[in-house]
Amino acid sequence: MTSTLAAAAALPETHTPLYLDDMAMGDRYTSGEHAMDEAQIKAFAAQFDPQPFHLDDAAGRATLFGGLAASGWHTAAITMRLQVTTGLPIAGGIIGAGAEISWPRPTRANDVLHVVSEVMEIQPSKSKPDRGMVTVRSETRNQHGDVLQLSTVRIVVPRRPGAATAPTAATGAAS
Repeated sequence: MTSTLAAAAALPETHTPLYLDDMAMGDRYTSGEHAMDEAQIKAFAAQFDPQPFHLDDAAGRATLFGGLAASGWHTAAITMRLQVTTGLPIAGGIIGAGAEISWPRPTRANDVLHVVSEVMEIQPSKSKPDRGMVTVRSETRNQHGDVLQLSTVRIVVPRRPGAATAPTAATGAAS
């Protein structure tokens, strides 16, 4: 497992990092894709969410899922990876400060996931002028466009170095 972690850590950033000053309400970002399969679903479930409908198709058929379904937390973990590697290039990384999450449909073994995110709110900090809070609404969708996960998160976003007192693109006013 160390080699997998090392490989993941070595992934290059695919976008220019974004600072608070670069963002505006309504900005949209779309991630790359992740192909889900049965082995991934069962491996994640065995380690983190060992419920029968995540481990066995027959057991899943006897539930409201109607078959094998990925854990919502697995979908959330893939969403995070897609955001970090290809979807939401926040300078310094995505640092969460709170979230709401729902799973309107189950993720299945043949789904190809991608994330579409939109900036909903930008609040420069009054007490910490080197950063602000950004609210982002994200939809994790499959290859058919079905929304499998919906999340609204508040993230800490740094200001561009040297721009701590300059107006932001979103607000047009100093913090």
